[in-house]
Amino acid sequence: MHNFFLHQKKFKAIGTAYLPREDSYLLVEAVKILPGKTVLDMGCGTGIQGINALLQGAKKCVFADVNHIALENARENASLLGMEGKAEFVESNLFEKIDGKFDCIVFNPPYVISKKIDEPDIDGGKHGRHTLDRFLRQFPKFLNENGECYFVQSSFNGTEKTEEILERQKMRYEIAARKKLFFEELIVYKCFNG
Repeated sequence: MHNFFLHQKKFKAIGTAYLPREDSYLLVEAVKILPGKTVLDMGCGTGIQGINALLQGAKKCVFADVNHIALENARENASLLGMEGKAEFVESNLFEKIDGKFDCIVFNPPYVISKKIDEPDIDGGKHGRHTLDRFLRQFPKFLNENGECYFVQSSFNGTEKTEEILERQKMRYEIAARKKLFFEELIVYKCFNG
């Protein structure tokens, strides 16, 4: 077990849940949630993005992950804040078991380039886009009118391809944050459908 901090509060990362790193914190800094909005924390891991949304005043957050250990971790962390009534937990492979639409979707997809996917929380496949491409094709159907979506991408994974897919989906977008690391740049996209 490891601990991580968010808004000066201590949370837990257990088992195979993705331990928050630079990408997680960059996304936290970029995401702005207006009070009363509904949020989907896709691939929630420890729940860091959904907890950030609830701390900003979201009225409800659905935490979704394919990893049941990650979901339990997110549930424990949400309970540390006493926010169980505003949180729902769904074991789902991307949008497979997600119902309804949301004002905001937040996603930190696995993007590490690998020949095969050994660790689904980290590995992104041959071009690091295995999960990202599936997500990009599906998320617009789950956004409310005037909804927003934030997601992280590595410069190694082809930003041109991401922007081409977003334009095909008729999504407007901007770069909400970027961070240069030693060998790559992390980019947070903010997309709009309104």
